[in-house]
Amino acid sequence: MSEATGEVAAPWFGAVPEGYKPKWSMMPFIALGVAMIIVDATIVNVALPTMISTLHLNSSDAEWLNSIYSLVFASLLITLGRLGDRLGRRKLFAIGVVIFVGASLFTALSSAASTIIFGRFLQGIGGAMVLPNTLSLVNANFYGKDRQIAFAIWGSTIGGVAALGPLLGGWLTQSFSWRYAFLVNVPVGLVILIGAVLVVKESKDEKAGKGSDIFGNLTIIVSLTFLVFALIEAQRYGWIKPIAKFELLGVAWNSSFISPIPFALLISVVAFVVFTVYELRRGTSGKETLIDTKLFRISSFTFGNIAALIISLGEFGILFALPLFLQGARGYGALGTGVILLGLATGAFLAGGAVAPLSKRLEAVVVVRIGLLLEAIGIVGLALLISATRAVALLDIPLFIYGFGVGFATAQLTGVVLADVPVAKSGIGSGISSTARQVGSALGIAILGTVLLSRLSSTLTYSLSLQQGLPKGLSSQVVSIVRASAGAAIPSLSKLPGGSFLHAAAVNAMVSATRFAALSAAGFILIGLLATLLLRKGTRVDN
Repeated sequence: MSEATGEVAAPWFGAVPEGYKPKWSMMPFIALGVAMIIVDATIVNVALPTMISTLHLNSSDAEWLNSIYSLVFASLLITLGRLGDRLGRRKLFAIGVVIFVGASLFTALSSAASTIIFGRFLQGIGGAMVLPNTLSLVNANFYGKDRQIAFAIWGSTIGGVAALGPLLGGWLTQSFSWRYAFLVNVPVGLVILIGAVLVVKESKDEKAGKGSDIFGNLTIIVSLTFLVFALIEAQRYGWIKPIAKFELLGVAWNSSFISPIPFALLISVVAFVVFTVYELRRGTSGKETLIDTKLFRISSFTFGNIAALIISLGEFGILFALPLFLQGARGYGALGTGVILLGLATGAFLAGGAVAPLSKRLEAVVVVRIGLLLEAIGIVGLALLISATRAVALLDIPLFIYGFGVGFATAQLTGVVLADVPVAKSGIGSGISSTARQVGSALGIAILGTVLLSRLSSTLTYSLSLQQGLPKGLSSQVVSIVRASAGAAIPSLSKLPGGSFLHAAAVNAMVSATRFAALSAAGFILIGLLATLLLRKGTRVDN
């Protein structure tokens, strides 16, 4: 025990304060808060087609309804994580739940595109308050091996419920109404609020200065907003050459030579450089900063976040590609797709229970590596089993293995990243960690989405070029339709001239593209595994 701190040493997860007793009663409410935010990111994807037909939304409305949440959510994670350190993590957690629930109710009762998009905007703000503060509450309230177990619960929740979103969204939309995809958040949120008030212990950074870093907050928000926008919308507007018209709030992008994506990336980079220089100068002068740069002296924090970004790239990329294959090439509906993905969710949840006993024998970083290896094996298994004719139920085997790996890796990597972060800096540390994951997921969808669609187009183009007698221009038209719909239009090809051949060619092209995307995702997971070799026990910095 340290005489100066009164703390008892504990392996891998730092020191345990004398007299510490874990408060496990708060974890169900923390996990439920995480689940509510993560599920909402996927549940709306399933409800969107019904919303489009019911509310007569145009394509621009539909895109922004889906994108605005991710944009706001990712851009505010760092800012609101730091605000939790200053004002109180439980307070920000509870306020975020209130905003999220209120926005969900507002959206569910709306019937106009503008009000629904605004509701999603507010949901993004609430979600950005909730997620980093759930993580920092875990970091602030648990120590030693208890912290390792608590992180396992937190991470397994993310891995499992990400696969439950499509199932829940499909069931609510088909059985009731798209509005229930939002209304379901109201009772869940009320339960979380009750738990937050009764059993979650408040914590904050008592040494936080009174000054505010307004310019730092604004520049990092601008940087992250334009970065995530570029990654999400590149497929729609074109990475360089414009392929669709961009318009927002009556302002249109009229260039016929270059899309808005390169400019968005440029603004993001410039804003980030300005933010970095400003924060370093402000810190040198002793003023309050948004990010404590000393955190990046902790090797586990720095390299852990790099690994998390790369791993998220592979994990979320395959979750983007697989539903497109199941619905486009195999004809499954949203609900059926969700049922198939239950294998992933089951594996992730079961892994959460297996992590605790395993972590008593192995270091957290070793558990992460085992999880990533299982993820890679599962994804390669998917690639081998993906077929136009083979029973889809067979996919549940590699999905279970993959989900089990996600449960191991996601849970323990979070713990490794924050293990040596001072409790007082939990909010900003959690915000940076969550942002790394969000940027990684957006990057994964952008990269693997490009891989999937490029392979789909090239394979289909080649297949159609071998067929004699196709009407002039039909080949390019079919390729354009299939690519633009990300494979969703494949079932309708049978109605065109030569429909049976066109449909079969498109299905085979989708199979090839999905296999290639899966192998690419496995490659990124393996790169993430190599990145974990850089993880060593961090150097703890002063609070």
